[in-house]
Amino acid sequence: MSGIAVGAFPSLSMAEKAALEQSPVLKGNINHSVCYWCYGGIPFEEFCAAVKQLGIKAVDLVGPKDWATLKKHGLDSSMCNGAEISLTEGWNDPQYHEKLIQNYSEMIPLVAKAGYKNLICFSGNKRGMDDETGLKNSAEGLKKIMALAEKNGVTIIMELLNSKVDHKDYMCDRSVWGVELCKRVGSDNFKLLYDIYHMQIDEGDVIATIKQNHQYYGHYHTAGVPGRNEIDETQELYYPAIMRAILSTGFKGYVAQEFVPKQPDKIASLKQAITICDV
Repeated sequence: MSGIAVGAFPSLSMAEKAALEQSPVLKGNINHSVCYWCYGGIPFEEFCAAVKQLGIKAVDLVGPKDWATLKKHGLDSSMCNGAEISLTEGWNDPQYHEKLIQNYSEMIPLVAKAGYKNLICFSGNKRGMDDETGLKNSAEGLKKIMALAEKNGVTIIMELLNSKVDHKDYMCDRSVWGVELCKRVGSDNFKLLYDIYHMQIDEGDVIATIKQNHQYYGHYHTAGVPGRNEIDETQELYYPAIMRAILSTGFKGYVAQEFVPKQPDKIASLKQAITICDV
């Protein structure tokens, strides 16, 4: 197993261990990452060893307490978290600005000191708020942390989430809103996380949208539609074409797998997804 003992993976099934024995030969065009929360049944340390074996370079949505484990395994934190309040309480509501500015002002230097580049944020829910008010409020709040982000070389990235199925009432649920926010914030250190699963649900036209707005997208997430499961032939998106579209824009960042494995052999599903996306 390429120098990693089978005993290093006590939580994995025999099939999952077998998936690690023959790691995929990757082309190097896509910087692969993966979200740990989708694999919660596997201890983090063991998960890091497994994804490293698969040729994955990073783990997504990891906060400071787990950075040392990532470094131990030679993995990047492709999207840091820990400064946000929640998905529903975000930058669109001024009542949260003081706390958010404090949180991000503390976290941005930590991210930079650890050698990482991306820090996630969220718009919050509408709660009856119109889009224009949400844009105005979000831009005003975010501008107050941009100088610090620029100084530290950290990009603040707001995630696009669907409001149709998974995150009812979430404000940043369409590219057009997120892109307008990027324009109003006016900094190269503020971008969007284009979640392919979420945006297929709320707006579709994935490849054309990526090509049109790629300069505003700093990160990508995957998952199968419908269901948020494996990105194989059981769902409606054709990921090789989407990956080629991302590459055609000159994107050099990370693409993170964020599907929830439905098959019992989770690592085998992850290996398959990386292979599908490795164009």
